[in-house]
Amino acid sequence: MRRRDFLLGTGAAGATALAGCGGLVETRSLSSPPVLSNRPDAVYFPTHVEGMQMTGMGGSGDYKFALMYSYPHRFWNVNGDEVQKTSIEDEDDVHLMATVWDPETGVVLPETGLSLEISKGGDLVSQEVIYPMLSQPMGFHYGGNFPLDGDGAYDVTVSVGGVNTRRTGAFREKFGDPAETTIGFDYSESKRNEIMFEETPDRAGKRSARDPMEMGMMPQSTLPPAEEFPGGVRGTAETGDANLVVTTLDAPPEGVDAPDGAQYLAVSARTPYNRMVLPAMAMEGTLTSGGETVFDGALTRTLDPDLNYHYGAAVESVPAGADLELRVTTPPQVARHEGYETAFIDMQPTSQTL
Repeated sequence: MRRRDFLLGTGAAGATALAGCGGLVETRSLSSPPVLSNRPDAVYFPTHVEGMQMTGMGGSGDYKFALMYSYPHRFWNVNGDEVQKTSIEDEDDVHLMATVWDPETGVVLPETGLSLEISKGGDLVSQEVIYPMLSQPMGFHYGGNFPLDGDGAYDVTVSVGGVNTRRTGAFREKFGDPAETTIGFDYSESKRNEIMFEETPDRAGKRSARDPMEMGMMPQSTLPPAEEFPGGVRGTAETGDANLVVTTLDAPPEGVDAPDGAQYLAVSARTPYNRMVLPAMAMEGTLTSGGETVFDGALTRTLDPDLNYHYGAAVESVPAGADLELRVTTPPQVARHEGYETAFIDMQPTSQTL
């Protein structure tokens, strides 16, 4: 049994491309191309892409779950603004990934405190609170490398402790309770070695990203384009290669404590190229108009069925022409697959006129 510290805190099988976390089908060893020495401090195309295999889906309470696996991965943990690589260990057999979402809206749920317990024939093989992660084709998910006990049939129990961010609108009464489901996992080393793998020397290191993969019945953590975001979109700021879409609502969503007449300022943080949600940041903002400060304070991590995961605050008003400074005081506290580990770390204050 193993356990690591937590930083914050589908039916039939089918192979699907999973960059950094496919191409030609071939067998391979559990090694990867060397990490690039000249990576940009931004999103970049990884040295290789791999496929993944769906193992199954399950549901419990307010939640829907999916479990997937691939080769063991190197990935990077983030603690504050420190980034540390986690290498593949000799005993690692697979990289297990889980996604949790609201079955009514398809909104993917970050910050649930997700753990996996793996058993075979009734005996515990491994259990771990696994990392919230970002990968280019999958976006936000939970993942970790695990050892197994050879080929065979496993049961994987996926558990969540409940979403620990503010929840608004129809989400106010949801996702507060723990839940778990058990998903079967038929593993063989030979089947794992048939998962797609492709090195990408012609594209590696360039400022771009793999396209999001098709997820079948499982939703993506992709956010809508800025022009389709709810409310009155007032602009998009950029910092640390992240895009911060600023929108305002005439009134805060239900669940936000605000005086009568207040407006709502919301910031949707997403990756470039694929618009994947960037959760678990700490963000502050200062709004000034006509030389006076209208708002100065924290933007609360919030989960809403319409605005999705965002950073928001009630404000007295957001006059046209007001200046907004956004300050990311803690970058996204999520582990990164290759191609994201150098981005979203050095996030300097950014200003824009609304």
